[in-house]
Amino acid sequence: MLALIRELFPICRSITGDGLRQTLSRLGELIPLETHEVPTGTQVFDWTIPKEWNIRDAFIKDRSGRRVVDFEENNLHVVNYSVPVRARMTLRDLRPHLHSLPAHADWIPYRTSYYTEAWGFCLSHRVLESLPDDEYEVVIDSSLRAGALTFAECVVPGRLDDEFLISTHVCHPSMANDNLSGVAVAVMLARILAGARPRYTYRFLFLPGTIGAITWLALNEVAAPKVKHGLVLACVGDRGDVHYKRSRRGDADIDRAVEHVLRTKHEPFAVEDFSPYGYDERQFCSPGFDLPMGGFRRSPGGQYAEYHSSADDTDFVSAPHLAHSLGTLLEVIDLIENDVKFLNLSPMGEPQLGKRGLLPAAGETAQLALLWVLNLSDGRSGVLDIAERSGLPFDVLRPAIESLLNGGLLEERRRPADRSERSTMMHEP
Repeated sequence: MLALIRELFPICRSITGDGLRQTLSRLGELIPLETHEVPTGTQVFDWTIPKEWNIRDAFIKDRSGRRVVDFEENNLHVVNYSVPVRARMTLRDLRPHLHSLPAHADWIPYRTSYYTEAWGFCLSHRVLESLPDDEYEVVIDSSLRAGALTFAECVVPGRLDDEFLISTHVCHPSMANDNLSGVAVAVMLARILAGARPRYTYRFLFLPGTIGAITWLALNEVAAPKVKHGLVLACVGDRGDVHYKRSRRGDADIDRAVEHVLRTKHEPFAVEDFSPYGYDERQFCSPGFDLPMGGFRRSPGGQYAEYHSSADDTDFVSAPHLAHSLGTLLEVIDLIENDVKFLNLSPMGEPQLGKRGLLPAAGETAQLALLWVLNLSDGRSGVLDIAERSGLPFDVLRPAIESLLNGGLLEERRRPADRSERSTMMHEP
């Protein structure tokens, strides 16, 4: 995952354009992707697909011809979506188009002008303060013309038509955590699930932020109700604790599953209620759709100093934290996959476990798991209900369920839509 982030990091991405296509093309070499192009001017609910933006070069040269700001050195130097510029101007005239971070004098900020035709440069405050009051050559070799918005999706077929939707934005240039960490983790999840024969169908979306999610929803308005669980991934590679943002519903199964996994890991974490601000969960949870989708991240966007700056580089993310995010998500998926209902076949009092060979090898926690599963397997409670009420991690409940199934004490209550003869417990790879 870290190697993929480093490979994709130099590409200048935006909400449209060749950098976005190049990134999706590379992902398509790792997982099966279906890429979609939606033409400029297409109406998607209250929005319109914007013009396509591409950039070749940009710079500010001083009187000696030296590039004091150079797009080739760092693609954050140009305000994303800047219109073409070729001019000579004084520092006084240029100054309103220059953006810096005075509190972090050596960092370059990330700025955009997606839906307003404007232009600008971003540079470190130290460089800005060093510019003499002189005349400068200013060039932005970009194009803004009719084209298309590009997004891609990967579908991992399951035994159910019901879907688990995982979405991540793929539009930011050269930001490792706020963009590429979610992309890398999503790719790895897709590869793992493709070999797991899951119960749910998994749909992975790689979209430009905001307009991409709105476009997907507009094109899938009829199919969207198939989404039974979902997560928006962003900022999952930094060294912060896991933060989870609940869906608009607040008590969807995905909310319950994530919170249960985080509680039983006995590690620091934070959970926040839904708000209509942040990443694309606000689009999927808009009132016309109200999909059960939460936001999974480590340090939330806007709440760490490096956010939307050149400091969000490949050193800011770490392999252990990417792996921890991936592992936590796999635990959540494992619980959702196995959230089925069972019926206790010996419900009149507690069945005798010793004569079935279930107690001698069971420690106290394992025995407790057996008893919780038996007591709550009333045909109405699912595995998630049992996990929440018992407070036991699913990896403790799983062997108890398997032992009771094999011992003839449990029967699964299958859903009519489930095409499997019997759910197979999905073990975390």
